[in-house]
Amino acid sequence: MTPILSETLSGGAMWSWTLKRGMALKLTDTEGGANLSALFFNADSPLERYNMPDTLKAQYTAFLTVGRVLYSDMGRILCSIIEDSCGWHDTLCGATDARLTAEKYGPSSYQKHRNAYLHNGRDNFLVELGKYGLGKKDLPVPINFFSKVTVDEGGNLHYAGDNSRAGSSITLRAEMNVLVVASNTPHPLEPTTIYAPKPVRMEIFPVNSPSAEDVCRISRPENGRGFQNTEILFR
Repeated sequence: MTPILSETLSGGAMWSWTLKRGMALKLTDTEGGANLSALFFNADSPLERYNMPDTLKAQYTAFLTVGRVLYSDMGRILCSIIEDSCGWHDTLCGATDARLTAEKYGPSSYQKHRNAYLHNGRDNFLVELGKYGLGKKDLPVPINFFSKVTVDEGGNLHYAGDNSRAGSSITLRAEMNVLVVASNTPHPLEPTTIYAPKPVRMEIFPVNSPSAEDVCRISRPENGRGFQNTEILFR
């Protein structure tokens, strides 16, 4: 199917889009080793937004892949994951900020480096959120697509550097009108000291509504109730 939108988000760049209900967003790691941090809001009422704790506890998971959904803080489903060739997407570690970026990659500023300055996730998010009247108080924990982080028995986080290969992709279907805000910046636990975030292709296309046997609906009993709560908004 020909997408209605196809563009490549370069390393360090930011992006936002209102993904209408019944549309899907496909993200592709074109070179391998990408990390795309993303936030999700109800586009019609942005006070409702992605909730990491509810998403994880309702689905007995610590990461995202096909069959899982993104819950809002009102028990509704923002997006569901209908395809995923990567297999693991980090939900725990948040995004980079200016201090972490400077400590890891060296000092950088627009005044000195112009468009080549080193972007960080938090500032990228704030720039994009400002376009919609949102700000610091509207920063939930983002999802880090294409990144894998595991936790050992001692509670220590471990970053897996070989999680995403070239061509890996994930497709999210919008279950309501969703504002997506993305930052193509390094994962906070990325061990390299070379600032080189990889490009990510963004494609949007229409999809069918979820059936009664949709894999995301039936993967957990809680998801069935989440779909019901969401569908009430559109009756």
